[in-house]
Amino acid sequence: MEPLAGAVMELPVRVALSASGVFLLVGLLTGVWKYAGMARSSDAQAHPYVDIAHRASLLYSFAALVMAALAAVSAWPMLVDLHAVVWPLLFFALAIGTYVVHGWLGDTDNQLRAPHRLGTRRLPGAIVHGFMLLLVVAEVGGVAVLVAGAWCTLW
Repeated sequence: MEPLAGAVMELPVRVALSASGVFLLVGLLTGVWKYAGMARSSDAQAHPYVDIAHRASLLYSFAALVMAALAAVSAWPMLVDLHAVVWPLLFFALAIGTYVVHGWLGDTDNQLRAPHRLGTRRLPGAIVHGFMLLLVVAEVGGVAVLVAGAWCTLW
């Protein structure tokens, strides 16, 4: 018998599980990229943002699993849970995408250090720090909603 055979999963759970699989796959693929970079490097180090993309993807895959479990037991309506799942996952994906771009371009080893760079272009600090503020609100807020919903059911 399959563990989820016949189980009806709500949309937030399916979204989080799907994202978990995508993040895991990206983590594995960036791991191959990291290895290739290490093998070509004289100091056996990949670009810092290739390493960060690899690690973040793997960690976010497990974070998405936890979010799926929280959404599965949440007391909130499906639409609340959906927003609480989608916003953090979107920012996880945007963060990974940013790390991949910086790794590909090799333009910085610290995206938060001024001057903020994207390839040969400079980005205004307000854009970088504004994005980080939105990321914090979306990730922490979404997960806090899921934790509260789960606590209402569990306790």
